[in-house]
Amino acid sequence: MKTIVAALMFLMLVLPVQAGEGRERLQGFISTMQNFSARFEQVVLTERDEVMQVTEGRVYLRRPGQFRWDYETPFRQQIISDGDQLWSYDEDLAQVLVQPIDAALTQTPLMLLTDPQPLDDNFVITEEGMIDDLLWVALEPKGDDAEFLRVLIGLDERMIRRMVLYDPLGQQTRIRFTQTVLNGPMATTLFQFTPPDDVDLIQQ
Repeated sequence: MKTIVAALMFLMLVLPVQAGEGRERLQGFISTMQNFSARFEQVVLTERDEVMQVTEGRVYLRRPGQFRWDYETPFRQQIISDGDQLWSYDEDLAQVLVQPIDAALTQTPLMLLTDPQPLDDNFVITEEGMIDDLLWVALEPKGDDAEFLRVLIGLDERMIRRMVLYDPLGQQTRIRFTQTVLNGPMATTLFQFTPPDDVDLIQQ
């Protein structure tokens, strides 16, 4: 399954911050978050920093384990979790991939924000400092089955704003969040999915 996270390029020098502040801010955001929605712009870069793909859409998160990622341009795709199963629906391919949520958590870094387990259980957390007015934290998976090597998360004083993913092929996936809403009204039906009749259903 395609990874769905990304972040902004680092353009400024790292400024000193209080030790542990980034970790505390990230854990504070996760503990406070009941749900989260935003528009996103996602950019995938090659190992030579060449742009491979730019996509836009909207993302919805609700703890524990519920997740919806709607790609709108340049293609339409939905990735939805109800907390038990995760569906990936590609309209162009007329195909739905279904897998258990436990397997998907190791492959989909953004879902770490909805995982009820403490971050320390699955990730090594390090401070990256203040960059471009955001406080950055790095997460490195402890397991060997993750599809990413490292994730950087950039936060302002109350909200997640950027993410960047490094994969084993040297590619980066960067995402910028806008129109963010924390703990607003959110319909349960957003996290329900019924496959259309005319698609191929693939169970994993």
